[in-house]
Amino acid sequence: MLDQNYQPMFLFYKEFREGVSREGGKPFFLGLERDDGGRKVFRTEIFKNPEWNELNFRMVERLAKFMLWSYGGYRFYVLGDRKLYKELRQVYSANGARAFDAAFMEKVYRKPMEFILVENAADFPREKEKIVYPKAVANGYRIGFDAGGSDRKVTACIDGKPVYENETVWNPKLNADPAYHESGIADSIDKGLAALGGRVDSIGVSTAGIVIDNEVRVASLFRKIPEPLFDTRVRPIYKNLSIKYGCPVAVANDGDIAALAGAYQTNEGELLGTAMGTSLAGGYIDKNKGIAGYLNELAFVPVDANPHAAVDEWSGDGGVGCLYHSQDGVIRLAREAGIDLSAHETPAEKLKAVQKLVEQGDAAADAIFDRMGDYYGYSVLWFAEFYPIKNVVFLGRVASGKGGEIILNKAKRILEKYDSRIRIVLPDEMSRRLGQSFTAAGL
Repeated sequence: MLDQNYQPMFLFYKEFREGVSREGGKPFFLGLERDDGGRKVFRTEIFKNPEWNELNFRMVERLAKFMLWSYGGYRFYVLGDRKLYKELRQVYSANGARAFDAAFMEKVYRKPMEFILVENAADFPREKEKIVYPKAVANGYRIGFDAGGSDRKVTACIDGKPVYENETVWNPKLNADPAYHESGIADSIDKGLAALGGRVDSIGVSTAGIVIDNEVRVASLFRKIPEPLFDTRVRPIYKNLSIKYGCPVAVANDGDIAALAGAYQTNEGELLGTAMGTSLAGGYIDKNKGIAGYLNELAFVPVDANPHAAVDEWSGDGGVGCLYHSQDGVIRLAREAGIDLSAHETPAEKLKAVQKLVEQGDAAADAIFDRMGDYYGYSVLWFAEFYPIKNVVFLGRVASGKGGEIILNKAKRILEKYDSRIRIVLPDEMSRRLGQSFTAAGL
């Protein structure tokens, strides 16, 4: 078996709780607040006996890390253990092991990371959600725009029916002048506007990156743009459309839009979207088919508790989602399996090479995707500790072909093993054909 030291976070947390139940525990709460007033709370128990302090910290640090990247936020509330509060505050400081995470969240929320100790459970802040509810069938003249890394798409709709679609290749990641991005966005929307005869009642935008209050806070699409120009030209780039076109504009992360399409397909909320490609993207729709404004940056959530797990070069942390649920995960396992990919230059080409071997019946390649199925199944169970989930949408280049089938079948067996009722679903033909620009039109 490949990656024999893999320790799923789901099993690590399960064993931790069982140990607490045997040895005796005490309540431990983590609350995380965003700048829009949204707040999430995670309640658990930790070992009461101080001899287990090291294991307690290892567990709660991983819980805090997951909350940061799934929900997003800058202010933690901690109840249950003063020592753990101090350790968390230090590790997520500028001098701590999670300095990257703290700095990233400060950039997103424009506020320094805070930790507040709460002494009494009665005083612990309650959860608070700020939900946006899109319309499955949106009346009026609407335009949906999808900003991707390699193409931009627009769909014009009248009373929920698409009357025009267009897809244009562009290279936003390679351009340092924001005028390139502004003109590209305007070009797509102008085409949609022309198809609607010059009338538009609203514009919905699906975009890669982190969106807060309709503003772009962090996005690889604009990574070449200098910081001063980013603040003045990119941050409000979609908000400015409201002034230009004289109508309301709503913006959402592309992961949430993909999840919303899945919710319309299944006609159920409580749906998590996962897309495995260059990295791991995610989106979440609540029980009433609303978008909660979470970050859903699943690429950086911990999924492997092995202390010696592979380390992400960007964040400096080990065992995070992008190394297990993306083409990088396939390539990492291919090296261990002895598959030579040196003839292929890009990660995308290396993924295709391994996928080709699977199609040819190569046993080593089969073993790679079988292990990827373990990763996916256990991670879905782990994600369900933080998100109420009925369905998970299975998307992305890694999920395609025979390799994707192996991942899917293995993951389903793991869910069955633990009596989970979560369903893994594939996108329907309408979602594939119309894409995220159509779904965004309903924002």
